Amino acid sequence: MLKHLLIKEQALKVTFLSLLSFGLVACGETVQQSETPPPAVSTYVIKTEDIGSYREFVARTEASREANLRARVEGELIERHFREGSFVEKGQVLLKIDPAEYQAALASAKADLISRISAQDNAVSNLKRAKELINDGYISQSDFDRLTTEDSQAKAAVKSARAALEKAELNLSYTTITAPFSGRIGKVNYNVGNVVGPSSDTLATLTLTDPIYVNFQVEESLYISYLQSHQQTRNAEDVPLNLSLRLPNNSEYPHQGQMDFADTQIEQGMGTVELRAVFENPNGIILPGLFVTLIAESKYKEPMALIPQVAVQESQQGKFVLVVDENNTVKQRHVVLGRRINAMWVVEQGIKAGEQVIIEGLQKVRPGIEVKGVNKFVDGLTGTISDQAPTNAN
Repeated sequence: MLKHLLIKEQALKVTFLSLLSFGLVACGETVQQSETPPPAVSTYVIKTEDIGSYREFVARTEASREANLRARVEGELIERHFREGSFVEKGQVLLKIDPAEYQAALASAKADLISRISAQDNAVSNLKRAKELINDGYISQSDFDRLTTEDSQAKAAVKSARAALEKAELNLSYTTITAPFSGRIGKVNYNVGNVVGPSSDTLATLTLTDPIYVNFQVEESLYISYLQSHQQTRNAEDVPLNLSLRLPNNSEYPHQGQMDFADTQIEQGMGTVELRAVFENPNGIILPGLFVTLIAESKYKEPMALIPQVAVQESQQGKFVLVVDENNTVKQRHVVLGRRINAMWVVEQGIKAGEQVIIEGLQKVRPGIEVKGVNKFVDGLTGTISDQAPTNAN
């Protein structure tokens, strides 16, 4: 009997402990569920902007004007009136060759012309008198013919002397080398004291870089397609494109350009057409020979979605974003991206205006879970995330 009571008491203890343990577990689960709210994430509401079709080209810059300064007469270089790399004005004296020899030649030419003119005057007078006397028979026909010939020779000699004088003046002017246009002058290849002449190399190179040319090439198929769709466009400058530049340091050039020239033939062996754009370059930032990226965007625009770069992730299947739907549930959405505009991506497919993408807290979430989204603003230029809309908010 005592044994039976002990067994019954022990069974009651086990049952009580089991019930107590179950209650504690159930109570703990309830507490845990009530203490785990949905994770908070920062979201961005997709907006659209009017954006045109877009293409980038590798391009190279070229001076809009360039002159290789050469010596047109031979002589010693005696003066230089500029600093290498400086800006010079049109007509400014740059270099001077010793003019002594050409001044002497000019003086001789002037004296020779005076002598020839005097001889011509004498021949004209003799012929005039001969014309008065030949009718009276005072001079023979042969003498008259001789005087006529002397008159013609004297006039020809004057013309030759005038031409020699002009050449002497021209040669003397060549001893002073001036800037044919305003621009920046480069390195001098000959120092003062060197003898230079027509056979010498370039003395210096003068370039005009404002405006600056930007040369690039397009595939023949693209060019033909463009001509077919813009048959009314007759001149290169009338092409409906917005042109901009990205410099080698990835900065955006502040000035817009315009089309200036399109070649009249396809480059054989390459299947491309040479095109040229022109840009203002008032500060001389762009130098000739620089490799740049030319960005061509159609002036005909349509609304397209923009998303911050921080929202984009990539997997083996491609680029994707995490979207918060109307039930606050995270969805993975694959997207097709277009051009990049500062801190934003243009979305060609996969998302539309008004949807919310996660931009902060991506490491805390996964598709299918519930989240609490907090709307934030993104500066489209810098990508800075803030609680208040910036002045250029996207």
